[in-house]
Amino acid sequence: MPSVVITGANRGIGLALAQYYSAQNWHVVALCRTSSAELAATGAQVITGLEVKNTHSFTQLAQELKHSSVDVLINNAGILRPEHLGALDSASMTEQFIVNALAPIKIAEAFLPLLNPGAKVAFITSRMGSIADNTSGGYYGYRMSKAALNAGAKSFCEDVKSRNIAVGILHPGYVQTAMVNFGGDISAEVCAGRLAQRINELNMSNTGSFWHSNGELLPW
Repeated sequence: MPSVVITGANRGIGLALAQYYSAQNWHVVALCRTSSAELAATGAQVITGLEVKNTHSFTQLAQELKHSSVDVLINNAGILRPEHLGALDSASMTEQFIVNALAPIKIAEAFLPLLNPGAKVAFITSRMGSIADNTSGGYYGYRMSKAALNAGAKSFCEDVKSRNIAVGILHPGYVQTAMVNFGGDISAEVCAGRLAQRINELNMSNTGSFWHSNGELLPW
């Protein structure tokens, strides 16, 4: 049975991914701060207490799972805060950088020993981290943190090529989740299916590319 580890799995896109992979008969390890009834219903192995702002805890978590083997790691957990010019909040921007950029790279590093040969690592980012695509401004902390994640994920990709690990840098789309007050244009379930397809298509020839979940290649 193939295995997948998903962060931020108790709601939104993370929950939909847990539901998707469970339905496909994968062994799902769901990481989150607190669980939910919906997540428990998937039958996933749920590990609570994951606070991604505490980046020192990731090595301990990987150690607890040291007898596991992982085929896919999905770094999904993230936060969005709406800063705008004239009202920039340094604490909020720093928090977003830690959660959105630093934590996913640290988690991927901690889980490296558990990844099977030919494993895949997906970083759920945002096209709001694209510099070329930014024509509306605003959202300084979120945009900067996602651009940093893109840069870090690309470096991670180059560093693990020798291990035959493919890396996807994936924009989910505008998804109907609590993060955007459910104002998206696709459901979390549709998004999860698209992301799973992109992950399935990952290989060493397209590793490190920046993709929309709909299959569109995005500019940096």
